[in-house]
Amino acid sequence: MEGLVARCILFVACCGAAVMGAYLEPDQSLGIPDGWTHIGRLAAFDDITLTFALKQQRVDKLKDLVNRVSDPDSPLYGKHLSLQELGAMIQPSSLTLSTVRKWLQMYGVEDCQTIQTMDFLQCTMPARTAEKLLPGSEFHRYVKGSQSVVRSPAPYQVSEELADHIDFVGGLHRFPLEKKVLSGAWKDHTKRGVGFHLGVTPSVIRERYNISASDIGSSPDNSQACAQFLEQYFHQADLAEFMQLFGRSFDHHDQVDKLVGHQGEGKAGLEASLDVEYIMSTGANISTWVFSNPGRHESQEPFLDWLLMLSNMSALPWVHSVSYGDDEDSLSVAYMERINVEFMKAGARGLTVLFASGDSGAGCWHEEKGTNVFRPSFPASSPYVTTVGGTSFKNPFLLTYEVTDYISGGGFSNIFPMPDYQVSAVKNYLKNIPKPPPQSYYNASGRAYPDIAALSDNYWIVSNRIPIPWVSGTSASCPVFGGVLALINDHRLQKGLAPLGFLNPAIYKLQANGSSSALFDVTEGCHLSCLDDKVEGQGFCASPSWDPVTGWGTPNFPELLRALLPK
Repeated sequence: MEGLVARCILFVACCGAAVMGAYLEPDQSLGIPDGWTHIGRLAAFDDITLTFALKQQRVDKLKDLVNRVSDPDSPLYGKHLSLQELGAMIQPSSLTLSTVRKWLQMYGVEDCQTIQTMDFLQCTMPARTAEKLLPGSEFHRYVKGSQSVVRSPAPYQVSEELADHIDFVGGLHRFPLEKKVLSGAWKDHTKRGVGFHLGVTPSVIRERYNISASDIGSSPDNSQACAQFLEQYFHQADLAEFMQLFGRSFDHHDQVDKLVGHQGEGKAGLEASLDVEYIMSTGANISTWVFSNPGRHESQEPFLDWLLMLSNMSALPWVHSVSYGDDEDSLSVAYMERINVEFMKAGARGLTVLFASGDSGAGCWHEEKGTNVFRPSFPASSPYVTTVGGTSFKNPFLLTYEVTDYISGGGFSNIFPMPDYQVSAVKNYLKNIPKPPPQSYYNASGRAYPDIAALSDNYWIVSNRIPIPWVSGTSASCPVFGGVLALINDHRLQKGLAPLGFLNPAIYKLQANGSSSALFDVTEGCHLSCLDDKVEGQGFCASPSWDPVTGWGTPNFPELLRALLPK
């Protein structure tokens, strides 16, 4: 009862009666990120679009199903759901649908759209109406460069009755992130040696991971995808030039097959160019989609809109590579838990969703009283995605073995408990590392990441028709591993098998006994963290088997294919 009272207050509804109100996201950070400038409050009749995440049914059943269809030892392995079957399982109750609709209609909100699973509702309304609908909210405009967003710097409430039917409301608080890849083109790279190369290209990727020229896609049912946000565009001309320069030794596509969303006319972005060029050169000759959300509507949350696209399309690529992330502590628990369910939905449908682990190592959060803790990233910390860390060559310009890329994101979630599939691997790591960070810096019982890794250092790309060297970040390793998995799906589909789907249970079982050669184990190097006298800038270190820097390691394609392709 005390908890209920603590999260409720009295507010006056439109009819004037005092009712109980609830904050759906009381822990959501309301700070204005660096670089954003406040312009002023929105005019009363300026339109905004809000996204209502309606409470789903049978989430526990969905969780159990995803675990079963993703476990190679389960009789349900690979028996994925169609979008229609998924919707029938989790769509909101008729009471939830009618309650939310009546509430919106009471405020004159009629311009609404839903999706096939009926668990999201997007509605457009004047700002004045939104502020009445969600007491406490105030909509203001902020700008950063050419970007403009509308957000509320104050928390919103809904009636206690509505709190039982809505998980969160999107379009109020979270500012869009500008994900940037790292470019070292300014460095003096003069080292030479046997097997010397001038940076990572598709041929280097293929040689290191034993992907031959004949390892290309051929199944008409196969496809792969990457997502781009916030005016991050790729150019078809860049892709064609990239393949002309670096793709001569293998068959490939020169164009993206399908664009979902809106592709702008602006300059190509390094991030988008990197994603498209490396998923298409690693997963060569495979149909490729790009999900593009420029975030032009000021109240849009582009990442959330991408998830809505996935929930509203019956036919989708089997592998999705996403180079996006935010700090867990900047997001509400309600938001993260609901997004986690969206990843369960993807797994139930047979989709493999990969996220880059981030480029801040273990991260660092300065708490009160001068204490520091590591700072996990989301969605990298979701237990229902496969998170990809980063490596570099021991010698940056030789085809040597790989070591940890010091920027590779990794650690332990403060929100999600450790999933069963990784308990043994993580306990083994924590038991055997010689010099672990102090336990006060991380949650040893949380979901640990990354799961796997790939090269993330010194890539060549083509952007705006210019070849650019030494681009780095886990934004590179993620699409590379995505292309590898798309090649494996190609073989599975040709044999009449289901696509890989949610990968983690299979990968952890495959590597559990330590005898698999499907992944190159990375055992050297540490990533960065807090610059204080306790950890001195060092986070976790690589070790034999799984570790929270490079996961299980990087792909050895022929062996990984053999392991994931039953005879």
